[in-house]
Amino acid sequence: MDKQFAVKVEDGRKGVDGEPSVGPIYRNLLAKDGFPPLDADLKTTWDVFRNSVEKYPNNKMLGWRELVDGSWGPYIWKTYKTVYEEVLHAASAIRASGIGAGCKVGIYGSNCPQWIVAMEACNAQSYISVPLYDTLGPGAVNFILDHAEVDVVFVQDKKVKELLNPECTHTQRLKLIVCFTSMKEEEKEKADSMGIKSYSWSEFLHMGSKNPSDLQTPKASDICTIMYTSGTSGDPKGVILTHENTTTNIRGVDLFMEQFEDKMTVDDVYLSFLPLAHILDRIIEEYFFRNGASVGFYHGNINELREDMMELKPTFLAGVPRVLERIHEGVLKGLEEVNPRRRKIFNILYNYKLRWMKAGYKQKYASPLADLLAFRKVKNRLGGRIRLIVSGGAPLSREVEEFLRVTSCAFVLQGYGMTETCGLATLGFPDEMSMLGAVGSPFVYTDMRLEEVPEMGYDPLADPPRGEICLRGKTSFAGYYKNPELTNEVMQDGWFHTGDIGEMQPNGVLVIIDRKKHLIKLSQGEYIALEYLEKVYGITPIVEDIWVYGDSFKSSLIAVVVPNKEQAEKWALQNGFKVSWSELCKLRQLQDYIISELKSTAQRNKLRGFEHIKGIIMEERTFEEEKDLLTATLKKRRDKLMNRYKVGIDDLYKSFTVNKR
Repeated sequence: MDKQFAVKVEDGRKGVDGEPSVGPIYRNLLAKDGFPPLDADLKTTWDVFRNSVEKYPNNKMLGWRELVDGSWGPYIWKTYKTVYEEVLHAASAIRASGIGAGCKVGIYGSNCPQWIVAMEACNAQSYISVPLYDTLGPGAVNFILDHAEVDVVFVQDKKVKELLNPECTHTQRLKLIVCFTSMKEEEKEKADSMGIKSYSWSEFLHMGSKNPSDLQTPKASDICTIMYTSGTSGDPKGVILTHENTTTNIRGVDLFMEQFEDKMTVDDVYLSFLPLAHILDRIIEEYFFRNGASVGFYHGNINELREDMMELKPTFLAGVPRVLERIHEGVLKGLEEVNPRRRKIFNILYNYKLRWMKAGYKQKYASPLADLLAFRKVKNRLGGRIRLIVSGGAPLSREVEEFLRVTSCAFVLQGYGMTETCGLATLGFPDEMSMLGAVGSPFVYTDMRLEEVPEMGYDPLADPPRGEICLRGKTSFAGYYKNPELTNEVMQDGWFHTGDIGEMQPNGVLVIIDRKKHLIKLSQGEYIALEYLEKVYGITPIVEDIWVYGDSFKSSLIAVVVPNKEQAEKWALQNGFKVSWSELCKLRQLQDYIISELKSTAQRNKLRGFEHIKGIIMEERTFEEEKDLLTATLKKRRDKLMNRYKVGIDDLYKSFTVNKR
């Protein structure tokens, strides 16, 4: 029998009287006799930090780079002890400003040491931290300030203008603005005129050092943070997470890691670039702090991430698929430039190592020779010390995951979770090829089952078992802030309904196959999972980004494609087109070439005929550059995309009918 990664603790049951069927309840192997006891010393996130300060006062905690003569300098570090002293000053200064326990404190800006100091100051004084997204424009920030009733905002210097923008009407409810560095004179005057006290970072810490106060530390059941997540429709939702949610997660990772021979150490270094306003980065940093390890922040430009990697030499990388796809594309591009013989050797070594990994060998023993000859270079592109790569936020394609598993010389695994589960709901195991393309088994403190979705034909009692992923456990959120209707919609009988569709594998591992909402039915009655197709087509080298569209009244799919600039310009050069980028994106010949490339991707991935893309609209700007087309977590807002391209879509479908005549 195959190795099992989850245990069934309750059988499924057939739905009666119109109720949906539910599949068996699965748990982590470590929780087969009930959830393990929690750690009595870790009741709140403040305990986590304070314990580490006592244990590891002189370890490097937070690192950042400063601009020196126009270029980014080496990483500069603060120790746990230094950060702790800053936190105490900040916590005292908030208290001295007359802010009482339970008040909401906004944190607005890119990842940096001040972000963490503000967060820990909230943990120290029982304030509720409310991250304000860097990527949600002023409209969303305005909404959150009002909705969460924020009294204080810690803000990055370049975000102050967003906060003082006249359209951000709810800024006037603030009592206090503290800048990560310092504010311009006119910004201070504007804040004054609104009756808001404003401080530079050093002024604020100085005030705290002059007015020390006792800490009012939180209880486990207190709210730690209200984290707003962007829905793909409507206003952001405020997810309430307690201190217990976070510490349970940390304890779960402790227990999970104990099973493996590779241990995390104080020398581990994490490169933080995913927004701290998201749960994934936040929970990883909390875990690094738990272990006295180091977090280095990127310098703020995602396109120069590689430079930060070379400087920091991290041992752990967490990314969303787009970041890992870029690494994959970078290596493939490098291969195109070497001579054919070396490319052939690379492919032979790749397949050789993959064969041994599939036979059950750990990646570091599968082929030391291949690692030395070919894959060491890939490892060096990531700084040379990476031990673990985790992908989350969206499904990673099998092709990219397999490639990184073979070539990065590190463990590569996927996890699955969301803000509502405080990050982790499932987690993969290192060195298990059976988990390729899967997101692992239920997390230590999580129950998981699938529920029938009759309108999409997903049945958890069929073979293979498929359905909506439902979760229950100690890390589930306490509800959406001031939104009981939405809370009751997703929480039924204690089960959180994720809206994601999963398929359970016989070995107790989950594969995410779909999203409940983004299924469309073509006119011939076939269901199409659009997000899955975008993931498949997105691997095509000529494609930078793609949005697939289908209509229930039509029998074929079309797409809006943002061509990859480098590939498209290379194609233009080879085919003798000397035109500007925007003219290139209107060329019929390029359009035909992209359609043929999409077709070969479809054939390579064995897509069904009706999943092939019949026509495209070319877009010269990426979806990220266009306002409002993506959510803060870079998921496509289909309604907005539909409005933007409606005319082009109608014209494209019309041209099909004309051509048929």
